Amino acid sequence: MNGKIYYQSGYKYQLVHSYTVQTSVIPKKNIKTRFISLDTDGVLIVNVGYAWDGPSGPTIDTKNFMRGSLVHDALYQLIRQEYLSGTDRIKADKELKRICKEDGMCKIRAWWVFVGCKYFGGSATKHKRKILYAP
Repeated sequence: MNGKIYYQSGYKYQLVHSYTVQTSVIPKKNIKTRFISLDTDGVLIVNVGYAWDGPSGPTIDTKNFMRGSLVHDALYQLIRQEYLSGTDRIKADKELKRICKEDGMCKIRAWWVFVGCKYFGGSATKHKRKILYAP
């Protein structure tokens, strides 16, 4: 009964209620994973328990950044898992900018967020979180 535990690090937030949003990301077929669904109409559902790391990079986790970071992280995860193609990355970045502006982020900051993702976000669609274990 004293076996190892296996886990992944890097998460700060976890959804308490499911969240649904219309996106411009349209997959060729419906996608359904344990925590994320995306249908061919672009409706994204992120389920209870989904964990994400919030806004990335040299930034502050403000309320007008949280919803965008959730949607962006879910879409990037679908790209990493190869449910979406790498060409969907720019659409995910645009969704982040759109949602942040909807939530009251100033246009200049939202633009910088978009530019940061455009130039530095590519690696986030490729890396797989390392599985750790203890003891």
